[in-house]
Amino acid sequence: MKVIQLLGFGFESNVYLIEADVVAVIDAGTGFYMKELIEEIREHVDLKDIEYIILSHEHFDHCGGVKKLKEACNAKVCIHEKGANVIENGLNWSAAFFNAEQPRVKADIKLKDGDEIDLGSIVLKVIYTPGHSEGSICLYEGKSKSLFSGDTIFAYGGIGRTDFIGGDRLKLIESIRKLKKFDVKNLYPGHGNYILEDGYSHIEMAERSSLLF
Repeated sequence: MKVIQLLGFGFESNVYLIEADVVAVIDAGTGFYMKELIEEIREHVDLKDIEYIILSHEHFDHCGGVKKLKEACNAKVCIHEKGANVIENGLNWSAAFFNAEQPRVKADIKLKDGDEIDLGSIVLKVIYTPGHSEGSICLYEGKSKSLFSGDTIFAYGGIGRTDFIGGDRLKLIESIRKLKKFDVKNLYPGHGNYILEDGYSHIEMAERSSLLF
């Protein structure tokens, strides 16, 4: 598995391009920089080879660009079932922070906890992690022991906000403890730096942070 981080500046979420037997993209940013994102993706893969666009959750900085990205590559859009209505109905309150609207797009695959996304040489396991939002998920790849954590946890003990609509502090604590059950070497969060080789200690730091407020 090859992981390439794209975008990730300002309020843009990290976008991860995963090169395996089957190519996938995790998150799509706001869509404001879609031209630049597509150009970067093309430096690594053919757009038509992208099979899945997997959304870590339903906030606009992660899913605002999903319709444009799907139109560019015709990939299947995957999102947890509790976040799917946001992109399908275009009723995304978080878009207002950006003075924007959520484009409507069909959720081709509505994910549940424990589902697996088969990329041929690797499999991404879906971990339902509510707390930051109702539809938050993380993705775990067992061969490389990699965790794509969305906005549930970040590097160096950072945790997702719970004061937004759909946020829940107690659920976030439960979700972080759920992640501690996985052997994590590499941590790829929704914003900020990713961590190689020492990801598990950052989950432990996040748990401690979650208990402080």
